[in-house]
Amino acid sequence: MGGVKWADRMRAKLHGGANSLGNLAVEAFHYLALFGIGAVTAYAAIKAFIGMLGQEFIAVDDILLLFIYLELGAMVGIYFKTNHMPLRFLLYIGVTALIRLLISDVSHHKAPDLGIIYVCGGVLLLAFSILVVRYSSSRYPSVQEKVE
Repeated sequence: MGGVKWADRMRAKLHGGANSLGNLAVEAFHYLALFGIGAVTAYAAIKAFIGMLGQEFIAVDDILLLFIYLELGAMVGIYFKTNHMPLRFLLYIGVTALIRLLISDVSHHKAPDLGIIYVCGGVLLLAFSILVVRYSSSRYPSVQEKVE
């Protein structure tokens, strides 16, 4: 039996080394992807802003587009700091995008129809989802605080 212990020790070292190398690769990809997403978001926001400055006037849906970029940037920043995907920010982006669509359709393109009811229903559903997420995260936090 004594001759097998060296194999167990070697297996444990190999497993620990592979685990460390795998964690390094995953974290490196994670940070590289976050920097890439953040850089692309910043670039798109700056390009949209400069394009807006060149227009004769800036519409409300253009401003809402900047809010979408702001929320994406905040989401990347929170994910970078906490390693948790802030679901609420995705819902905020959805609400902002639907409201932008609603404003754009009504003010620029066509007369109101049943599609507006669907978009308003989507906004209401997302707003209710935000309420549920906020309530559940305050009532049932993912990280329990230590009570001493």
